[in-house]
Amino acid sequence: MDNLKASYNNQYILGISFISALGGYLFGFDFAVITGALPFLRDVFGLSAWWEGFLTGSLALGCIVGTLVAGNIADRLGRRPGLMFSAVIFAFSSIGMALSNQLDIFVAFRFMAGIGVGMASILSPMYIAEISPASVRGRNVAINQLTIVIGILVTNIVNYSLADNGPEAWRWMFGLGAIPAVLFLVGLIWLPESPRYLVKAGKLEKAQSVLNKIGNATFANSTMADIKKSFEGDTQKASYAAVFAKAVRPAVVIGITLAVFQQLCGINVVFNYTSTIFAALGASLNEQLFETVAIGVVNLIFALVAMWQVDKLGRKPLMLFGSGALAILYIILAMLLKNQASTIYVSIVVLAAISVYSMSLAPVTWVLISEIFPNKIRGLASSVAVVSLWAAYFVLVFTFPILAEKIGTYGPFWMYAAICVAGFIFIKIKVKETKGKTLEEMDSPNTFAH
Repeated sequence: MDNLKASYNNQYILGISFISALGGYLFGFDFAVITGALPFLRDVFGLSAWWEGFLTGSLALGCIVGTLVAGNIADRLGRRPGLMFSAVIFAFSSIGMALSNQLDIFVAFRFMAGIGVGMASILSPMYIAEISPASVRGRNVAINQLTIVIGILVTNIVNYSLADNGPEAWRWMFGLGAIPAVLFLVGLIWLPESPRYLVKAGKLEKAQSVLNKIGNATFANSTMADIKKSFEGDTQKASYAAVFAKAVRPAVVIGITLAVFQQLCGINVVFNYTSTIFAALGASLNEQLFETVAIGVVNLIFALVAMWQVDKLGRKPLMLFGSGALAILYIILAMLLKNQASTIYVSIVVLAAISVYSMSLAPVTWVLISEIFPNKIRGLASSVAVVSLWAAYFVLVFTFPILAEKIGTYGPFWMYAAICVAGFIFIKIKVKETKGKTLEEMDSPNTFAH
């Protein structure tokens, strides 16, 4: 007999969430490794401001391709095959970058790494959202952000420890990424497929089996009934026309806007160009790389805060706090950089900005993208939002070295502050709270209509 109250196998849910979230660790690695390697790559390849921006941003161009590929794989073959493919790409591209002797070859492998990052950036949070009960979904999707920041921190520490190993140290920085990629691939062998995908593919018995492992009979049976109901009347394959259909357009517009805002808010300039910012203040290479480690530690601490609070405070309050606080911090940072303030003051403001972002816009944007789209189009709709995110990331990191050269390192931060104000207004007006709602409850066309 079914228990009257739904209960969950939290240990099992956390276990498979962490395996899936190892894609986030590799995302963090490829995202952060360039920060420590740039001082070496500038010398090895003689980078101009344009090439520095393009080399850094080439990851984002690969991410766009990876995201588009992942959206199709997710809806046609499942979430798990896409994650396995991304793990293989991570391993191969890490070795390729480490062995590169020419700039164009290096950029090509970094583009390839971006394909893996793009796939993981959409599939890991999507998978976790689909296997998690509503009451803990925000926390579990935030695990993906936690593994991203752990990847960033570990990579920054490794970069710092390798910095004194001569001009070839950058090759080890990139090559070591193959190790976690192989571990990720091995872990995926034990990962079950998403029950939402299995129902969509008509594999009802397998879906029921996975749900029975996630929770008790009451949870499994009610969730199965809700998932099946969400697909009723769905006789067409997911298509981009369906993604932009009038009924779901409000959710898609919100997803795209939040994704673009998460990047154009400017924080990834701080992550990717830490050495550039602090070099402009006269900091040594050791000081620059130590700052990246400090950023990684703060990033990790406040990612844990986000996991603790996202299902308590809710999505919208955290997003409003993040956008408002960043706007203020950027104004202060711009003034400090313009006046060539002491590195300690700049460091304090930079770390404050990282802490705000890590507990708000960083995890919550991924949570919202993973949960606001209907079951029928979640794969493709998520890919549209995440493609927009990576396109915005490319614009951000490509333009910063050029803008910094033209108007000083402080100039762009005035722009980022203005973007944060605009983001605050959009979130206040358009975004509705999704805390505690099941994915099927958010399938309603009226959920995001205004």
